Amino acid sequence: MTTPLLQPGQIEAAAGSIPELRLPPADIFLTCARRLEQLAERHAMGDYLRFAARLARAQQAQLDDAPATGLPAPERLAQCREHAMPPLAPAGLPRPSGWRDTARHLARAVQPSLPAAGQAALQPLLERQDAWLDEQAELLLDGATKYLNAAVAPVIGAALQVHWTHLARQLDPAQVARPELPNLCPVCGSHPVSSVVRIGGAENGLRYLRCALCSSEWHVVRAKCSNCDNTRGIAYYHLEGGDKVVRAESCPECQSYLKVVHQDTDPLADPGADELASLTLDLLMDEAGYARSGINWYLIQGHPA
Repeated sequence: MTTPLLQPGQIEAAAGSIPELRLPPADIFLTCARRLEQLAERHAMGDYLRFAARLARAQQAQLDDAPATGLPAPERLAQCREHAMPPLAPAGLPRPSGWRDTARHLARAVQPSLPAAGQAALQPLLERQDAWLDEQAELLLDGATKYLNAAVAPVIGAALQVHWTHLARQLDPAQVARPELPNLCPVCGSHPVSSVVRIGGAENGLRYLRCALCSSEWHVVRAKCSNCDNTRGIAYYHLEGGDKVVRAESCPECQSYLKVVHQDTDPLADPGADELASLTLDLLMDEAGYARSGINWYLIQGHPA
């Protein structure tokens, strides 16, 4: 079922300065965990949502410990801003030295609650050499997901998220330039997990894209494809009979879609949690011939081993 969108300008902020960049709050993973736990009730994917919730809670514990990861030099930050480059792009940073320890800690945190098969699937994270973890991280950061070990990918991604989110939290929005490409995070250059229509204050009614890696959010006007900037023929898809908290914004030009999570429909909706819990909508969009422009690292398709 589709609903046409209004034209650009009809639903943009009426006045005032728009907050272009939202850096991640201190409780980013805890908020996601609580929403996942809520969504897991009576959900067909309940067991997996509860696993993701436990992983998110473990991420929050690691973030609270403040990973020993420092920002690039001020000169580098200034250069990135001058040339509109994302200052925390993985290609331009050494990988945080403690990220492997974080990955192993997260694996140990969630393993006991898994069935025997799930525990065995995560065992490579604890037994393999550092080089293997580095290889998996490189594949994930490069978007080569079909070559990933699908069982460990969520934990690898969760560990990277902890360190990049910690880095992003140390920035000041003034240190980050506006993105040249609306579909890539201005902080780290990664793809979004989804977008969210926020409520309250200066952000009320505005659409932000949530980064899959550093958890930052950047403003992109509504009624426009977040992947290619097209404004014609944009439409929303949603599950018939559903509550319309999550809708898929489709573009006829690039044949892509990105989910929009509506806090104006449910104030507790979370860009990562609600995106994950709406897998059925992904299946329907795939059948309709649209490719997903975002990625959720809590559930990645790859090789089983």
